[in-house]
Amino acid sequence: MAAYGLYSHIQSNRRRSIALLIGLFFLVYLMVYAGALIAEALSVDADLNTLMQRALRDLISAAPLATIGTALWIVIAYFFHQKMIDALTGGREITRAEQPRLYNILENLCISRGITMPKLKVMDSDALNAFATGMNQKQYSITITSGLLAGLDDAEVEAVLGHELTHIRNGDVRMMVIAVIIAGAISFFAELFFRLWFYGGFRGSRSSDDRRGGGAGLAILIAVVFIVVAYLLSFVIRLALSRSREYLADAGSVELTKNPDAMISALRKIEGHGELPRATSAVMEMCIDNPRVGLGELFDTHPSVDNRVAALIKFAGGHDPGPLALPAQDKQIVTGHPVSAGPWDTSASSSDGPWGASADNGTNDASAAETSTPSGPWGPHQNR
Repeated sequence: MAAYGLYSHIQSNRRRSIALLIGLFFLVYLMVYAGALIAEALSVDADLNTLMQRALRDLISAAPLATIGTALWIVIAYFFHQKMIDALTGGREITRAEQPRLYNILENLCISRGITMPKLKVMDSDALNAFATGMNQKQYSITITSGLLAGLDDAEVEAVLGHELTHIRNGDVRMMVIAVIIAGAISFFAELFFRLWFYGGFRGSRSSDDRRGGGAGLAILIAVVFIVVAYLLSFVIRLALSRSREYLADAGSVELTKNPDAMISALRKIEGHGELPRATSAVMEMCIDNPRVGLGELFDTHPSVDNRVAALIKFAGGHDPGPLALPAQDKQIVTGHPVSAGPWDTSASSSDGPWGASADNGTNDASAAETSTPSGPWGPHQNR
């Protein structure tokens, strides 16, 4: 199943990245025009046509400053987005000495295909998830949770790393970071405006608006519509990230590892355990699984695990074991730090689980009982 590095998909992602950057500037200009229209409506007593013409002149005057500010935001995000994400998630770069098992798996995958090895990071979390970030070869990194290391065997971890490597190779990571830049800039200004509007910024001017007649009021209404449209478009741009990228990354992992069953079992174990409570929605959209649902699957950033498994079975010949219980692990051995018991550690795992009596950690309990599949400590997460 030669989906890995699909040339047409890479080219498509590059074109979409450029389109997203152009869209960012368009949305910024739309926000500037809306702000200028409100300012004119609050300061000049004129009809709607005059107010809109004056706002257009203001936009032309402010365009150079808006362009510079937007470009500066992109530059800052380009160089520092990884530090921002690490500060938010607590991810830390690890070496071969700290994590020989994980490091060797990733290194072997990269060597087998001549891929430049990205940085490898681990974040302490009971959740089972992973994501890739970066804008170029020097920045690319893969972050996985300590819970994923504890809950998956070597073959499944390899499948997850292959999935993230495919995102890097296909240009998905770059496109997702650009989308986050767009959404962050537009959302910030839109929320700032609405906070000013509803919490006192424009209250003092409402009485004068009424005395001026319909011109100012209609101009303000149009400006609010523009701001709402810009805000919604920034949201839609993130949702517009092709959901097929997850299918392609799953397929790319299978092509790398030659093991569709490992990808399927990894997805089954991750299912329902991927929520990162400290992560923003933008970070969750980068993860291998995003349990935060929208208004039905059509608006979700990721296909359901059932659909992804079905695709692997159909096209890669995998076998679906159904929902899988997670093994109870001493995660202090996995992470090197004391970690409280996760939601699946209330009972021990079956002795014939993925770790079995492996010498990797030597902590398995022969009397372990089978673990039931938990619903997760946060329950089904809904977008606010």
